[in-house]
Amino acid sequence: MSLVIGVDIGGTKVAAAVVDEHGTMIEKERVDTPAQTSGSVNDAIADLVWKLRERHEVAAVGMGAPGFVSSDRSTVLFTPNLPWRSEPLGEEMTRRLEVPTVVENDANCAAWAETRFGAAQGERDVVLLTLGTGIGGGIVIGGTLLRGEFGIAAEIGHMNVVIEGGIRCGCGNRGCWEQYGSGRALVRDARDFARHSPALGQRMLELAGGDVDKITGPEVTQAAREGDPAALEIFRVFAGSIGYGMADLAAILDPGIFLIGGGVADAGEILREPVEKAFLERFTGRGRRPKPRIEIAQLGQEAGIVGAADLARQPV
Repeated sequence: MSLVIGVDIGGTKVAAAVVDEHGTMIEKERVDTPAQTSGSVNDAIADLVWKLRERHEVAAVGMGAPGFVSSDRSTVLFTPNLPWRSEPLGEEMTRRLEVPTVVENDANCAAWAETRFGAAQGERDVVLLTLGTGIGGGIVIGGTLLRGEFGIAAEIGHMNVVIEGGIRCGCGNRGCWEQYGSGRALVRDARDFARHSPALGQRMLELAGGDVDKITGPEVTQAAREGDPAALEIFRVFAGSIGYGMADLAAILDPGIFLIGGGVADAGEILREPVEKAFLERFTGRGRRPKPRIEIAQLGQEAGIVGAADLARQPV
């Protein structure tokens, strides 16, 4: 199998690319996601893939979807930001695109891409955290993607880290990890800081044009890179939430490497270093056992496409 198409499906955009066996993207296209109905989304995906198919001969299509994907690698059981409910996406796209089509969770795709072609090459046991609006996760164990019995493994953002009185999560529970360690949590803390202590949060406010509600992740990151004490403190607290949760995962999975991806990972060492420090504070048996590496993911926004394409090459 030489060329395949990888598709990364999001709530605001759909991106697709022709990918070779080395994980190199040959040509890429994208379109805004028309999320009114499942039919409108499916039509947009099919049209986008056919644009690439007209110029390239491909053997399969892999799709990364943001939600619960069944173990059949075809059915999207649920996704919060798109109208899919038990949607037979793989089956329909196989018919419409006239080539075998498989569907995976988008974070699973990113984890697989990093393991095959990115920061985790050569590792057999990998945990990827994607830090964005929430916390996504992908896990590779023994060189195999961990899907679970029903295909819904690695929803790590919904581990409960606060037993009582936690922040309400979109999943309906309280105290989920992503309410404390996601990009949304970072921004919430920064705005709260600037609102209650505008003198201390002055640099973040300046970068946001003086409007607290316009402080976003890039403003917090920029202020931290400049050495702003308030922004650095926000990152320290945020990184503690990430590192402590990773220590719990290490106690269960014992990976060789943790990767930090997603939009928040653009902060680089400003994030990675305090995450590692917090992780080591809670790491079970520290000093008496090997410790995993903690690295920033390498492939960025391309990971979902590349991983989806490569997974389309893998046997069911």
